[in-house]
Amino acid sequence: MSAATLHADPAAPGRPADDVRIGLRGNLRHIGALVRRNLLQIKQDPESMFDAVLLPIVFVLLFTYVFGGSVGASLGGGREEYLKYIVPGLMAMMSVNIATAVGVGMNDDFRKGVMDRFRTMPISKYSVIVAKIVVEVGRMLIASAILLAFSFLIGFELEGPVLGLLASVALAAVFGSAIMWIFILLGLSLKTSQAVQGMGFLVLMPLQFGSSIFAPPTTMPGWLQTFTDYNPLSNMADAARALMSGGSAAHSVWLTLAWSAGITVAVAPFAVAKFRKKT
Repeated sequence: MSAATLHADPAAPGRPADDVRIGLRGNLRHIGALVRRNLLQIKQDPESMFDAVLLPIVFVLLFTYVFGGSVGASLGGGREEYLKYIVPGLMAMMSVNIATAVGVGMNDDFRKGVMDRFRTMPISKYSVIVAKIVVEVGRMLIASAILLAFSFLIGFELEGPVLGLLASVALAAVFGSAIMWIFILLGLSLKTSQAVQGMGFLVLMPLQFGSSIFAPPTTMPGWLQTFTDYNPLSNMADAARALMSGGSAAHSVWLTLAWSAGITVAVAPFAVAKFRKKT
């Protein structure tokens, strides 16, 4: 990708990109060019899509056939009943798992000198962040599509309207986009991509397993039920279940949207400030 591809407005040689006034069309053009760059990277490294393509299948098989019998019985059914319970929960899980990739990618761009090249171009620096978020949202949608397609293949039945299914996918994308700001901040703050992945694991594991994603919290200890009630992943999973079953979803949906807005407002300014400092 050449400087001419990203060029928006005339600028003197060596003039910093921040000094160039870039309009809306220029910003959109830069974002589009950077999205294409990120997609080309995926094309050159197809293994980077394994988490979006293979993990949904692995998780559905693992939880349905390992835990489906026992947990499904507690729900008043069997594996079929548990499949109805776990699929919406896995949508919430996949949205945050894939969000970790944006932090790893941001860290790699700084370590490999990619950002040094961007500094010499008259582009909006923030288009780099926006482009990464756009690409990761696309990967989330692919993961959700594969998760749902495979779930239908092994017996999942949609009880609610198709519109509810689409709304749950959109809600997971919104929630995952908010979580990305946390990992963008981690990617800018930690020294290596391995550290970003390790910290992501430490953050996500308690949130995922201390939630209603895999099992109803009614059998958990009281203190853990309290944690589960306030866990945003529980709200996301409960909202997806209600939307996909045709039940009352308003409360969980609004809580998930509130969490998404709150995380973005609380974390995005720090991530942007860190990005400005490093660039």
